[in-house]
Amino acid sequence: MTSAFPIVRLRHFETGDAATRQRIAAEVDEICRTTGFLAIAEHGIAPEVIADAWDKAKMFFDQPAETKQQVKVPYPGYPFGYMGPGSEALAASRGMATPPDLKESFNGGPPSVPPGLTDADALAFCYAPTPWPDAPQGFREAWAAYYAALEDLASRIMTLFAAALGLPDDFFANKIDHPVSALRALNYPEVDVAPAPGQLRAGAHSDYGSLTILLPQPGSEGLQIEQADGSWRDVPPIPGAFVINIGDLMARWTNERWVSTVHRVVNPSRPEAAEARRQSFAYFHQANWFANIECLDVCLAPGETPKHPPVLSGPYLMSKFKSTVAA
Repeated sequence: MTSAFPIVRLRHFETGDAATRQRIAAEVDEICRTTGFLAIAEHGIAPEVIADAWDKAKMFFDQPAETKQQVKVPYPGYPFGYMGPGSEALAASRGMATPPDLKESFNGGPPSVPPGLTDADALAFCYAPTPWPDAPQGFREAWAAYYAALEDLASRIMTLFAAALGLPDDFFANKIDHPVSALRALNYPEVDVAPAPGQLRAGAHSDYGSLTILLPQPGSEGLQIEQADGSWRDVPPIPGAFVINIGDLMARWTNERWVSTVHRVVNPSRPEAAEARRQSFAYFHQANWFANIECLDVCLAPGETPKHPPVLSGPYLMSKFKSTVAA
């Protein structure tokens, strides 16, 4: 780790001896108890997979608005496809009324439906078809490769999380073998008009699932996390690393031993930053649709009761997502 921002080298955990694994797991536990934000380096994902997805997303966002609208979400509350500026207000997930966020996004879900799944809500929401754009050429293939790489990385991070909680390495395996995860490419356009009062690139919110894997634009600014005293701390992009944060379901799983930290993307303060767009990828890892999220025994002290009732992963995600759709 570094004192400025915690960096965990995943390869060191996966290839280390028992003492090394235990040390890294203890570090991760401490991070997740305090901020829930860390960087994962030496993750093993091929640079060309990342670069191809990044470039194709940039080419997609560079297209005229009317072209992007051809793959827009079919109706408010539909999870996948293109969402233009003004489509979402993330702060609404915390009950806060704000103007819509200053961003646009393309969103895609799981590549296939698990055999035998018949739940109507699951099929209509997490497994709803993604409307794929015709251009740029190779967009869908680059997206699929990146999604698959991040799904594998998320599973490996969950193994690290199990160790950090003192659980067997495979504890989460049967709860995330059919994750209802979503991948989101985000574009924050240049700020050429003064934002409305309270309007941000992304309003203050916590993520909903087990963990998020964020790839911010190199050298970008704006991502901030809320600290215990209510102040905000910048989260810097780490070259060659992903920014990881845990979400609400992991906080519920751990009886809030681990914190799902509120974060936001603020508007640029420097004129040169305001005149430039900002892009990122966010992979929202979510346990299986029917995974029962309830307090882990290892996170419950003698005589203590769970802070939250059990919830099912998919329906919980669906309710949180639909609360953010701008009217």
